[in-house]
Amino acid sequence: MADRPPLPPFTRETAAQKVQAAEDAWNTRDPHKVSLAYSPDSVWRNRGTFVTGRAEIAEFLSRKWEREREYALRKDLWAFDGNRIAVRFQYECRDTDGQWWRSYGNELWEFDEHGLMTRREASINDVRIEEEERRIHGPRPESERGATFPVR
Repeated sequence: MADRPPLPPFTRETAAQKVQAAEDAWNTRDPHKVSLAYSPDSVWRNRGTFVTGRAEIAEFLSRKWEREREYALRKDLWAFDGNRIAVRFQYECRDTDGQWWRSYGNELWEFDEHGLMTRREASINDVRIEEEERRIHGPRPESERGATFPVR
């Protein structure tokens, strides 16, 4: 199995790199590309949905991005220790009826020795917003990398 650097144990710098890489991948909205960051037997809890393995991850993400149009995400490193990283995130999208949403969440990640995520637990809350309240427009510009994203 090929390594997917950075590898654990994480430092502040390598944990931040892992978080930015995840944000970049998710902003492509390419389920297959995103699924490659996870181990073949990775286990997820996403809200009340439980998913196991890359194939189920890709299927889950395909369904997600069919519903969540114009999805754009920001992730911030919260904490790290050894092979674990905690992340807070926000994303915005519009539903199939045109309603805009901002979703706030926290993720707990665990990695194997190859740098693949073996476990992801996500808790997420959604807030209805108006289009003019949007503040996440596409992938993060290079000039904003490393900046903490405000809660409000």
